[in-house]
Amino acid sequence: MTHFITGGAGFIGSHLVDKLSKRNGVTVYDNLSTGREEFIADHFDDPFFKFVKGDLLDVGTLLSSVRGHDTVWHMAANPDIRKGTASTMVDLEQNTIATYNMLECARRADVKSIVFSSTSTIYGRANVIPTPEDYGPCLPISLYGASKLACEGLVSAYAELYGMKAWIYRFANIVGHRSTHGILFDLVQKLNGNRKLLEVLGDGKQRKSYLLVEECVEGMIYGFKHAKDKVNYFNLGAADQITVKRIVEVLLEETRLRNVKVKYTGGESGWKGDVPVFLLSNKKMAKLGWKPKHDSEQAVREAASIVVKEHLKRTPDSWLSVREQ
Repeated sequence: MTHFITGGAGFIGSHLVDKLSKRNGVTVYDNLSTGREEFIADHFDDPFFKFVKGDLLDVGTLLSSVRGHDTVWHMAANPDIRKGTASTMVDLEQNTIATYNMLECARRADVKSIVFSSTSTIYGRANVIPTPEDYGPCLPISLYGASKLACEGLVSAYAELYGMKAWIYRFANIVGHRSTHGILFDLVQKLNGNRKLLEVLGDGKQRKSYLLVEECVEGMIYGFKHAKDKVNYFNLGAADQITVKRIVEVLLEETRLRNVKVKYTGGESGWKGDVPVFLLSNKKMAKLGWKPKHDSEQAVREAASIVVKEHLKRTPDSWLSVREQ
C-alpha cells in the first residue's frame, strides 16, 4: 500500500511517517513552513520513500505528486490557533482551502481513502463533558476550529459524492518528541529567555486532555485498519484532564530549575479562541478496541522530560535537581 502524507515533516506527521514507512511506500508532501527535514531524514535512503517540497495551494504540483497512491493522510494545517486569530486568512487558506485542494486532487487522481486530522476545538465550549463524537451543535470559538469543522464537512461530502472512504480524527492536545508548539514548548522557550520569572497565560485553572504523539499515531492507524464505515470519525485523547497549574508544576520539576517565580496573567482562557475546559469521550475508540496507555498527567510528564531535553538551554548555575539522584 502506498501512502501520501501531507505535513509529513511536521510534529505528528513525521511520527506517522516513522510508523507507515516500515512496510509501505510513503510520499511526504510538505512546504516546510513548520515542518523540518531533520524529522524525516532517517527515511531519505529508503527506496520506497519520497519527499516532495510542495505547497497545498500549488494544485499542479499537488496533483502530479498524489497520483499513484492508495491513501492520503492529510495532516498539514496551520498548527497555531493564535496565529489564525491575528491574521484571519491563515486558517481559511492553510486549513479549509488546502483541504479542498487535497480532496479535489485525490478525486482526480482516483485515490479512494482519505484520513484527516481534525481537532477537539470544533466542539467549542461544549456543555457535555466528556464530549462524544455526536455532540452538537458544534459551535467553534476560534477560526482554527471553524476551519477544521468546514474541512470535516468537505471530507464527508467528497466521500459521499465520489466513492471515497474517510477517517476523521478529532485530537486532544498532542505532546511529545519533535513538538514545535503548544504549552510545554512555549513555556520552555519562555524559560530560555528568563530563568527567574515564568509568565503563564490564563489563571492556571484551564483543564484539558493530553495524549502522547506516539499514541495519537497508533490510534489513527488502528482506526484506519478496523473502522469500516464510509465516513469514520473518532475522538483521540486521554480519558482525563490536567490543569495548566499542574502542567507548570510538572514542567518545572523536569527542568530542575530553582527559584522560578510563576506569574499567571489571569482570565478563564489563555487567549482569544482558547477553550478553557474540554474532555473528549474516548468510548467510541475503546469500543473499536483501542485506548491510550497513558493518562493526561503521565503524557505531560513524559513529554515535559522530552521537551526539556530537546529545547531547554542549560547554564552552569541555573539548575539544581529537585529529586534524589
